[in-house]
Amino acid sequence: MDFKHIPVMLNEVIDGLNIKKDGVYVDCTVGGAGHSLEIAKRLKNGHLYCFDRDQEAIDKSTQVLQKYKSVVTLVKDNYKNAPHVLKELGVQKIDGFLVDLGVSSHQIDEGKRGFSFVHDGPLDMRMDIAENVPTAKELVNTLSVQELERIFREYGEEEFSKSIAKNIVKAREESEISTTGQLKDIIENSMPKKVVFSRSGASKKVFQALRIYVNKELDGLDTFLTEMISLLSAGGRAVVLTFHSLEDRIVKNAFKLESTDCICPPKTPVCICHHKARLRLVTRKPVVATETEQKANSRSTSAKLRIAERL
Repeated sequence: MDFKHIPVMLNEVIDGLNIKKDGVYVDCTVGGAGHSLEIAKRLKNGHLYCFDRDQEAIDKSTQVLQKYKSVVTLVKDNYKNAPHVLKELGVQKIDGFLVDLGVSSHQIDEGKRGFSFVHDGPLDMRMDIAENVPTAKELVNTLSVQELERIFREYGEEEFSKSIAKNIVKAREESEISTTGQLKDIIENSMPKKVVFSRSGASKKVFQALRIYVNKELDGLDTFLTEMISLLSAGGRAVVLTFHSLEDRIVKNAFKLESTDCICPPKTPVCICHHKARLRLVTRKPVVATETEQKANSRSTSAKLRIAERL
């Protein structure tokens, strides 16, 4: 299995976690274990719990982290189940957690996974190929034009959502849309040529929207963050990497809420919410990759890193 992985903002993430050698840490989305490897190297009597819903990622990470297996536990599960799983494993408190919400290089580069508009393959887009959920192929061939338009607009912020949705429905009347290449052609033919040539990946927004919808990526993200923050010990760090505005907005709002005392409406004369801040924002604004990294790894260009510390 050729599993290529370039961890985004590796140094910034490791610095942000402020790792203690005897601490307990969680990599909620282990992927190719690029970040996890560096965390494990810094542990002596501590422990690292790694989650991923993709079996191929678990298999690869097992190889990468073999040398550190005494301090690492790998769990195949959706990261959103991590708070529950950790408690089942007897973990009461942690010293830091990382969530990298990007799609791994392997998933994008492998045409057979259906995430890529560069490499032709079957339309799938499931993070966990064993999960019994509708694939991207099923969605583009069955959903109404109105629902497709909504998905592209809400999850991809695609300005040509209406024409793309209409052309998908028109194309599937003649033959089933079954490959990423077919979908890419329909998308590009639904846009002005100048837009296709000026954009870096004209199909990117629609592919993103379908991927988010298939995997329910935004569902419960705010609840998950709240639960993970509850597990943090005082001084523990929450480190989150996002790759599009929808994710970043959810993380930003969650961190803002958890770092604010009173959340009563502005004109309330006396606080009645009794809300107390649980976090201190380490990064007031999101950290972005250096120019050098962006040139070396194009997938880092849209990345935003937010860090907070438990009070």
